[in-house]
Amino acid sequence: MKRIAFVFPGQGSQAVGMGRDLGHASPRWDAANAALGFDLKKLVLEGPEADLTLTANTQPAILVTSIVALDALRAAGIRCAFVAGHSLGEYSALVAAGAIEFADAVRTVRARGQFMQEAVPAGEGAMAAVLGLDRALVAQACEEAKEVGSVQIANLNGPGQTVIAGATAAVKKAADLARAKGAKRAVLLPVSAPFHSALLAPAADRLAPVLRRIRFRDLEVPLVTNVDADLLTDGSRVAETLVRQVTAPVRWEDGVLRLAKEGVGVTVEVGPGKVLSGLIRRIAPEMQVLNVEDRASLQATVEALR
Repeated sequence: MKRIAFVFPGQGSQAVGMGRDLGHASPRWDAANAALGFDLKKLVLEGPEADLTLTANTQPAILVTSIVALDALRAAGIRCAFVAGHSLGEYSALVAAGAIEFADAVRTVRARGQFMQEAVPAGEGAMAAVLGLDRALVAQACEEAKEVGSVQIANLNGPGQTVIAGATAAVKKAADLARAKGAKRAVLLPVSAPFHSALLAPAADRLAPVLRRIRFRDLEVPLVTNVDADLLTDGSRVAETLVRQVTAPVRWEDGVLRLAKEGVGVTVEVGPGKVLSGLIRRIAPEMQVLNVEDRASLQATVEALR
């Protein structure tokens, strides 16, 4: 029997109406609304999109939608041996692993989104995707661009797909240098902050005491972390890992390779979109890649695993 990993999407996978036909009646929505003190369900199902894409709203919205999908998957009898999540998705993965209560996770990612948004004034930070260039050369471009400001690798998403983040001028300079070094493309991303960069240190500092107040349990299944691409099962290490994650690169490619090393043969992307599924196919083409975001994909996944 192939070992199964559940993987959870991060910011950017949101869409108005996500999760509607899979769990619009789920009690998770009422629990989330109570935890947040506003009607998140109405925002997710009806919009407006401009409000849903605000980081402080997007993060809890994707987490709740992902856990609704997880509940449907578990109700069908599907279990996993490992979990992983991309950035925000790491919180969904921790809920799935039993390390954090759902309501605590919802409140925490709401605060995380606010702290991230407020860490850097609008326009002063940016992110860019660099395609078709080795990660070592991307790192070199960032190093050379630091003469105009802070910039670093933010996401190692897969072979030839690296995201950089930092001060706007430095990101633009690094993108130009990356193109000069042979990148096929280097394009600015429509994001509201330079996520996973040193400029987010104020957000990490504000998040740390929030996480310290939470009682994290030991994980029921191992999590492959973003910051180290290593296995995490000890609840006492969770808070520190999540604080580091704010300013550290998301090592997604390395994490998927770690899952493969651990004998995972099937990944199920649990939540909105199929961004991670596409990345996993490029990183580990031998893996079976499935997803659950609506009734049709749930049925297809359950049939494939049975």
